[in-house]
Amino acid sequence: MADHWIENHKRDSWRRQAKASGYRARSAFKLLQIQEKFKLVREGDVVLDVGCHPGGWAQVAVELVGDEGTVIGVDLESCQPVEGALLLVGDITDESTQKRILDELNGRVINTIVSDISPDITGNWDVDQAVAMTLVADVLDFSLDLLGYGGSFTTKIFQGVGIEEIIEAIKPYFSEVRRFSPMASRNSSSEVYLVCRNHMPWKRGTTVVRKTYEELLDKKLNPESTEVETKVYSSFKIRKKKSAN
Repeated sequence: MADHWIENHKRDSWRRQAKASGYRARSAFKLLQIQEKFKLVREGDVVLDVGCHPGGWAQVAVELVGDEGTVIGVDLESCQPVEGALLLVGDITDESTQKRILDELNGRVINTIVSDISPDITGNWDVDQAVAMTLVADVLDFSLDLLGYGGSFTTKIFQGVGIEEIIEAIKPYFSEVRRFSPMASRNSSSEVYLVCRNHMPWKRGTTVVRKTYEELLDKKLNPESTEVETKVYSSFKIRKKKSAN
């Protein structure tokens, strides 16, 4: 089985194209195809690349922003330097890593956030899916305040439980939220990319994306716990949680 996978991997046309083009991974073509479709990155932009290892997306981002742009990448795993990009090693959800990113930005707003991040796979689909969705929410809760007006956020998500709820939690902050499957994605993969365009900072307020997502998911998974209206003997009405027996 392993030998069969290795042989198929060697025959992967996108992998061969990546090698021929000087990209470190076939995933570089995913970002190129997203860019071709949605035109997210412009020359001179500040780009945050989350989950940047092994550096393929950072390579593409550097090409797109040009000499006047800035690319900052972050990943738990270190990777070889990419000329024109600053690659940090750390956990994007950790305060010390977030401070390093803020220091490097030095007050500049981010124009584009791209995230190909994935959690460590345990093999338990339910656990892996839950971690992946909350990771997307955590990345947004940190980076959304840094994203400028009209900016974009693109992240990998996986088809399954929670996908509709994470989309619903993100929608208020962008004028357009779409799912897109690049041709470079493997046919057997459940991954899809969520492309969010035209950030509207005034919609942010104090809302926590992860909290919104978890509340929406809990409502879906626990429909027996419904909000009902209860009348009381006064001119007022109260709303409370009531669990059905």
